[in-house]
Amino acid sequence: MPHVSEIVSISKAKNRLSSLIHRMKHRQAVVAITCGGVPSAVLLSMDQFEGLMETVEILSDQKSMHTLRRSLKQAEKRQWVSHRSVFGRKP
Repeated sequence: MPHVSEIVSISKAKNRLSSLIHRMKHRQAVVAITCGGVPSAVLLSMDQFEGLMETVEILSDQKSMHTLRRSLKQAEKRQWVSHRSVFGRKP
């Protein structure tokens, strides 16, 4: 996920909301919105939000994480599994 690309006050965000949202559609910008000088919210594209939520879902699923950890350990040891053994046929 990209870093915060811009920090704007809540009043500037209100005035520029349309242009900020338009930018979200066309590039992976992340805008932090401050309230009283303190970062209080983040504006990001729907694609970025959905990706973040999917990542949270995967990370919170113990079965998926166990499988992922096992796969990473196998990859570190170069213990590759053939396509045929997984899917039963060549790609």
